[in-house]
Amino acid sequence: MKYKTLRSIVRFVMNIIADVEVVGMDKLPEGSAMIAANHLGRLDTAVLLYLIDREDIIMAVAEKYKDHPLFGAIGKAVDAIWLNRFDVDYAALREILARMKKGGLMVIAPEGTRSKTEALQEAKMGAAFLASKSGYPILPVALIGTEDRGIVANMKRFRKSKIKVVAGELMTIEIPHGKGREEALKQATDELMCRIAANLPEKYRGVYAEHPRLKAMLGEIR
Repeated sequence: MKYKTLRSIVRFVMNIIADVEVVGMDKLPEGSAMIAANHLGRLDTAVLLYLIDREDIIMAVAEKYKDHPLFGAIGKAVDAIWLNRFDVDYAALREILARMKKGGLMVIAPEGTRSKTEALQEAKMGAAFLASKSGYPILPVALIGTEDRGIVANMKRFRKSKIKVVAGELMTIEIPHGKGREEALKQATDELMCRIAANLPEKYRGVYAEHPRLKAMLGEIR
């Protein structure tokens, strides 16, 4: 299935099952960039495809979805890079960086997998690594209302789900080589996740709820 066709189907279905409120997505630049979003439910990818009018999407998808009727179709339509979530998949990382070098929009969930608690989990450092290695600016995006439990419950009641997408401020990540690199990656990852958390309701903030950087951000917002 062609990407344009799939995107039209996704938008048609999303308009039936959800009302989507969007804030700040105009901050996304037209050229090479990354979107980093929290991962609440299976609908997250569909929500981003619903919003994005670009065909140069670079996306890594867990291998377990390769034969899934919906998510497998989405992956194939965007020519996804199939990712082994349980080990460090160096082959996938090399492929991602090779594609990013050619330009495009990288879409990534720093947590790596859906949250079973419906709140932020500790993120892996892959998003910060890719941003620093490629030089792409990264847009932190907060997704609200895409939890599987809520979506399914609303569909059973023939009720639309209320979904909100909030983009933070565009950021760049520069990581020094040599000593201190891993700590710098960790700090950049925490900064990214705190920027996402700052635009989430309190119940969604999870492991970052008490992070000093998030508290500082929320103080700035007030």
